[in-house]
Amino acid sequence: MPSDLTAKVCVPCQGGIPPLTLAEAEAYLVDTPGWELSESATRLRGAFKFEDFQTAMDFVQKIGAVAEQEGHHPDIEFGWGYANILIYTHKINGLHENDFILAAKINDIEGA
Repeated sequence: MPSDLTAKVCVPCQGGIPPLTLAEAEAYLVDTPGWELSESATRLRGAFKFEDFQTAMDFVQKIGAVAEQEGHHPDIEFGWGYANILIYTHKINGLHENDFILAAKINDIEGA
């Protein structure tokens, strides 16, 4: 059964709204295991390990498909055996519910 976050879809952020507070971000973090807050709770980071380069690349391609579907795009760094993901909402230079929706959906990708 999907968590509440994976059942949601990202909504376009037009800016002009405040980013989530630390307390709000921490509440969302409960539903995104393996992710951590960084940069004064304005960024969401996930680190994934794999057995080889191909598996990491396949995972990153799956993230790309989810990101396109959601219209919300993370920063991705990957190489042999790893993928590091950074998510935040650029328009507000901080975190929004969309960031946690995307993180939850990344967690649901096979091989995460």
